Amino acid sequence: MVQNLISKYLAYGSIALALSPSSILGEIKTDSLEDRLSQAFNEVNTQFELDEGEDVLIIDGETQKIYLVDETDGFRINSTYDISTGKPGFGNKSGSNKTPLGIHKIKEKYGEDALKGSIFKARRNTGKLARIYTEEYDSPRDFVTSRIMWLDGCENDNKNSHSRFIYIHGTPEEGLIGNPASHGCIRMKNEDVIELYEIVDPGTYVSIINSEEWSYAGAKWQADPSDKLHFLEALWLIFV
Repeated sequence: MVQNLISKYLAYGSIALALSPSSILGEIKTDSLEDRLSQAFNEVNTQFELDEGEDVLIIDGETQKIYLVDETDGFRINSTYDISTGKPGFGNKSGSNKTPLGIHKIKEKYGEDALKGSIFKARRNTGKLARIYTEEYDSPRDFVTSRIMWLDGCENDNKNSHSRFIYIHGTPEEGLIGNPASHGCIRMKNEDVIELYEIVDPGTYVSIINSEEWSYAGAKWQADPSDKLHFLEALWLIFV
């Protein structure tokens, strides 16, 4: 019996040595933020043949920022703004309150010359001003303020984004910016959304990305759910 136990753990120990996170989860992701943004930009350019110097917005879920980029000198980041994406995460299903992924474009803009903090309902200025919370306060009322840029999905997976009313818009809950807190839209601080509104036009492409990273021993890997399941199964095999 003892001999069998020794043989068992020696065998499992060999498996443990043979199994590295990279062999289970795939290639280690070492891309920098700029690499990730450049890849997203190039995907838009490949699909839609951007004009030289044409602006693209890249919304990065990992950093909770929106980047205004263009093709000058190959690739250039012109401006960066803090944002909040959907509190439940990312996904394209209607009613999920998740932020959709993939390539979009700005279809319509609303709020020209509206005062900062103006409250919009059904994209119409109510004439009322919201109280702006700079502390971390989750208001029971999800006001849309200052400016609206209504997105339209350009891919089969996100073609429902327009009917889901996915906006880039201002929010009274500025203290929550930088953390996922919205009901699926992309929230911005009011001064920021007013500034961005003046820069981009209808038709501007918007790429929404989110790299889900999994940490192990201080490193990070890109992995899909099936990879994670296989990794957990291997750990169970080793230690049970």
